Amino acid sequence: MKREEKSNQFFKNKKVLVTGGAGFVGTNLILKLLEKRASVRATIHKKTPQIKNAKVEFIKSDLTKPSDCKKVVQGIDYVFMCAANTSGAGVIEKTPLSHVTPNVIMNTLMLEASHKAEVKKFLFISSNTVYPLTDYAVKESDVNYDFYEKYFPVGWMKLFTEKLCEMYVTSIKNPMSCVVVRPGNIYGPYDDFEWEASHVLPALIRKVVERQNPLEVWGGGRDIKDFIYVEDLVDGLLLAMEKINTFDPINIGGGKPVSIRQALKAMLKADNFKAPKIVFNSSKPTMIPIRLININKAKKVLNFTPKVSLEMGIKKTVDWYKSSRNV
Repeated sequence: MKREEKSNQFFKNKKVLVTGGAGFVGTNLILKLLEKRASVRATIHKKTPQIKNAKVEFIKSDLTKPSDCKKVVQGIDYVFMCAANTSGAGVIEKTPLSHVTPNVIMNTLMLEASHKAEVKKFLFISSNTVYPLTDYAVKESDVNYDFYEKYFPVGWMKLFTEKLCEMYVTSIKNPMSCVVVRPGNIYGPYDDFEWEASHVLPALIRKVVERQNPLEVWGGGRDIKDFIYVEDLVDGLLLAMEKINTFDPINIGGGKPVSIRQALKAMLKADNFKAPKIVFNSSKPTMIPIRLININKAKKVLNFTPKVSLEMGIKKTVDWYKSSRNV
């Protein structure tokens, strides 16, 4: 059997839980799992699902409650931990601890419940905030507990959960396989485009589509990121769940440096917005000035390569956003 055919069979008829089933990554992951004919259960909390499909068992739950965590993992083979308290740079700047307590509680309780329910494998989506500030592409071994100052709370929260995953793999008599993925900056359909919660790309896409002129960009636009289209990220998550069986954190990213100015140029082209007045506002909060990610390990271990270029991904995202808003 060919490798691709085998991968397409891995999730067939498996019982898979996606927490955060109304969220950005969760929604895209559910769609891909349905393609692979998995039996999908998904948790929702305050938001309603972004997709309607009778094949998905949506369960309204609060993952900060042990009883709800116990309920959602019953009979499950694989858990994708996509549920998280997230926000944009503005919220992180004002309330840096907002991501700590709820996420630590959810992650801890879900790991405990999954282990007790004898889940075969648990995948945790970590973050590239666990890495120090560098001017080179960070590889998995570059974690040194020296975080970029604005990432100190969220970086430790993510790294603490990584360590919890390691404990379940290496430090107990009846271990549970846990996979840790450190993604690049994700963008694409079903993202959050609300001003308070959105990250840089969806915020700029909304401004472009709304024809804001002048068009304000937070910071100087020279920050360098590693952007990955969400479908590529989901492919990487599925490969990691299938192929990684020991505690072995792995980067899943685009593998190419992209400035905010480059991304904005692609958006303007994608929506045919010609010659707006662009204003760079350095008084607005921004995050890390440069983040490059080394994906050589993913290429070697998972045979993973991003397929969607920045230009193609932004065009797809702009088109999806306009369609979802009937623009």
